[in-house]
Amino acid sequence: MAALIIGGGVVVMLIALASLGTNSNNSNLSANVRNDNRNTNSSANTNDTNINANPGPPATLTDDFSLRKWGVGVSQYGRIWYAGGEYHMVSRARTFVVMYAPSDDYSTENATVKVTARSVNGGVPSAGFGLMVHCMQSKANRLEDYALLIYPGDEPDYQIIMHKDGTQSSLVDRTKSAAINSGSTPNLLEIRTKGSELTFYANGQMLTKITDRENFRRGRAGLYTSDTHEVAFDDLVIDRQLP
Repeated sequence: MAALIIGGGVVVMLIALASLGTNSNNSNLSANVRNDNRNTNSSANTNDTNINANPGPPATLTDDFSLRKWGVGVSQYGRIWYAGGEYHMVSRARTFVVMYAPSDDYSTENATVKVTARSVNGGVPSAGFGLMVHCMQSKANRLEDYALLIYPGDEPDYQIIMHKDGTQSSLVDRTKSAAINSGSTPNLLEIRTKGSELTFYANGQMLTKITDRENFRRGRAGLYTSDTHEVAFDDLVIDRQLP
């Protein structure tokens, strides 16, 4: 794992990403993602019949976190675990942790991606928490993605961030929104991706939109949290049946 110091002295944790098939034995937090962003199809020819070995992700994927598909573990930077039919994450103070989805079935290209997210005790993580799309690794095995982060305080706000080659930047600075529920009340987070356009929603209300100028579109879904307040995620849905 690696740590960076960014503006304000905040320590940012980068999870050591594991390639598909790697068994972390629950000793380290990992993201189980590919080492690159290739979108190739392989096929086998048997008796002159072409069999597509990679038909692509399902039209609709639902993960209610009742099955333990995502990575779990404890490290010096935080903890990720399953409990009560939800996926829980907590970071150490002044760090953040992320988890990328476990397979390419969670691809977010041209899809509507939704997840329910809540602060377990109503506290607001200092760098927010939320839903990520187009998650993949750079050639140097560093984070690359976009994320919708929320801060459900007394006056809730949201932020849009990007990781590029492991460096986090803010694309839309913290913006107040009455669409976001305060405290421990769950929020339905949604990101719609269509071509290079990403549109962000909270509880069915549009927040903002951006353009994917980095061409990360073939990545997966992911989850993000920061600081010491425990958060829980539930009912992830990826729908690729765009109008």
